Amino acid sequence: MFSFFKKKTAQPDPAVTSAPQAPAAAPFLTPAAPDASTTPAPVITAAPDAPPPIDTSAMAIPEQDKPSWMARLKAGLSKTSANLSLLFVGAKINDDLYDELEAALLMSDAGIDATEFLLDALKRKVKEDKLLDAAAVKQALKTLMIDMLQPLQKPFELGRHQPLVMMISGVNGAGKTTTIGKLAKHMQVHGQSVLLAAGDTFRAAAREQLMIWGQRNNVTVVSQESGDPAAVSYDAVQSAKAKNMDVVMIDTAGRLPTQLHLMEELKKIKRVIGKGMEGAPHETLLVIDGNTGQNAVAQVKAFDDALQLSGLIITKLDGTAKGGVIAAIARARPVPVYFIGIGERIEDLQPFNATEFVEALLG
Repeated sequence: MFSFFKKKTAQPDPAVTSAPQAPAAAPFLTPAAPDASTTPAPVITAAPDAPPPIDTSAMAIPEQDKPSWMARLKAGLSKTSANLSLLFVGAKINDDLYDELEAALLMSDAGIDATEFLLDALKRKVKEDKLLDAAAVKQALKTLMIDMLQPLQKPFELGRHQPLVMMISGVNGAGKTTTIGKLAKHMQVHGQSVLLAAGDTFRAAAREQLMIWGQRNNVTVVSQESGDPAAVSYDAVQSAKAKNMDVVMIDTAGRLPTQLHLMEELKKIKRVIGKGMEGAPHETLLVIDGNTGQNAVAQVKAFDDALQLSGLIITKLDGTAKGGVIAAIARARPVPVYFIGIGERIEDLQPFNATEFVEALLG
């Protein structure tokens, strides 16, 4: 759930006016032509007038919508849920059950460390509490898993800084740019004014993709046709400060942690953002595809070592996702999981709740 200390209604900047609706591409408000020997000046793209905002009252799920969200989450995790839940149907509490449970947890991408930790703790609890019923053992496993994942549950706070600067990273295909668009809409619902920075100058069409989200949400996008992503990030922070914006989200190029030269570029971007505003970025987030299994753990370790991550967003926990990877992350590198995503709609990105997640995973 979003929690924050202040809400602020976005104030229009008289220097950047929204262009009228037109079938053509979004217009540019371009400053004077730069000297040819310098890096191209950033283009401030004002999105055209957008339709009324989507009716989402808050990032926290209203009670009346909880059943729908839980049903979609359970559907996304159904592969793992079926494998785990069926083990306890008419089961006897013996070594065979523990062996089958171990295999099911490993198949769910929970990893060796988390699997061994859960099994050892479960065996102790069964012995200490003298559990003889399969349903009671299943409930004990739920409690242990919730305890494991609870440290990852952390509210995302808005209003701590003006602006709140967010640097968002992730490998290509993780859903990073789409996630930025969803977050922008949710923040607007909370009365936050948002500015986006197209710092992904590495991937073809990444800039255009972010501009489309800017148009959908009526959000200004700072971009360059070419140039240094660190310069784009710096200009975005300065623009957000000048316009008294609440939030600036900086998209960065997708990369594999093995691409050392690109990881060094990420470090440079973070340093330059800090020069633009002391203490920024205030949030350094990594977007992870929930289908990547143990590779997700490697990504968290590599990006955390390079950037000191403040939080994770795990996407695509639908379809073939196994879900147990969150347990692996909790044991290997317990970076907070701010949000999880289970689909393409705005409301399919929600705050991570350990109890809800385990309930969907174990049924």
